Amino acid sequence: MSTTTTRSTTPPAGFIMPDFGDKGRAAPSTNGTPGTATATEGAGAPAYSGPRKMAFICSKGNLDMAYPALIMGNAALGEGVEVHIFFTFWGLDIVNTKTNDKLKFTLSGNTAMHMPDLGRIKPGLEHVSMPQVLGNLPGMTGYATRMMNKQMEEQEIPTVPEFLDLLQASGAHMYACRLTYDMMKLLEADLHPGVEGVISAGDFIDIAEGAQVVFV
Repeated sequence: MSTTTTRSTTPPAGFIMPDFGDKGRAAPSTNGTPGTATATEGAGAPAYSGPRKMAFICSKGNLDMAYPALIMGNAALGEGVEVHIFFTFWGLDIVNTKTNDKLKFTLSGNTAMHMPDLGRIKPGLEHVSMPQVLGNLPGMTGYATRMMNKQMEEQEIPTVPEFLDLLQASGAHMYACRLTYDMMKLLEADLHPGVEGVISAGDFIDIAEGAQVVFV
């Protein structure tokens, strides 16, 4: 005698399924024909149906934390996606022309740090995380920064200032956080020319309506 177990597809009470719009799926229909009606959210309000856009929030000023949003933003622009980037707190160093060519990379607090070149000494060492204590040695941050810059150069990745120029030329919209800007006592002359304005967090939330938001 065999028994068949039926798995319920009904979400648990109180669970709300996020609605990511109608991209890649047929809209529900009121007449039984798939894809003939406008997608709607659970509450009955129309789902976002405007042009695809992405909003990146850059909150870190380390060299390794500057590149993710720049690279993803550039890739999105290449796919015709509207891109908005908000630089806040230490992320403002990315668009500060007095600091963005001097961003540092450190081993401290980075347990994922490993050195590919060590694999030449013994296979497998390239996957071993570097001891955290090394990050406290004099000159180690400078060494790690030079190593990362060299690796990026080998992959023909532009420097941070060059990447900002590229994003500006490609149509990315970039903004500086008003709170951080005032806190750090910056001047507009300090900002990369591609920064369109110094705006509040609330302003950026309005700008990012309907966008996929990526926080770095």
